[in-house]
Amino acid sequence: MAIYSSEDVDEMIDYLASGEESETMAALYSKQRELLSSGFPDHEFLVGVNEERQVGIVSFIDDKNYLSTGVLEGQGEEVVYHFVGNPREFSVSAEIPLPLVREAVKEFLLSGGRKPACIEWQEESGHARDA
Repeated sequence: MAIYSSEDVDEMIDYLASGEESETMAALYSKQRELLSSGFPDHEFLVGVNEERQVGIVSFIDDKNYLSTGVLEGQGEEVVYHFVGNPREFSVSAEIPLPLVREAVKEFLLSGGRKPACIEWQEESGHARDA
C-alpha cells in the first residue's frame, strides 16, 4: 500500500485496527530518503495498533533503534503486535495513545522520513523480539 496523504495514514491505521489479530503492525519506508549501497532502505518505521485498548507503538530504526515512550503503567510487561502473521513483543511502556500514533505516522510521512518529534523516544538495544 502506498501512502501519500494524511487520509492514507488514517486508512492504514483504521485497517490495522479493524483487521485480523495477525495484522496489527505495518512497516513503512520513505522514498524521499537515500537507499543503502545494497539497494535497501536506510531506515524502517514500524507502527502497531491495538484497537481494543486504543493504543499503539511506533519504532524508528536507522543508525540506532528507537521505540516510542508511553505513559502507561506496567513497566517490564510485554505486549504483542503481529507483523505479517509473526508476533513481535514490545515493552508495554512503549505504548502511546492511538491519536498520537496517527500524528507520529503523519509526521514521518510529511517530514520526508525523519524520526517524528511529536512523541518521546527511548533508545532500544536491538530490534523488537519475536514472541
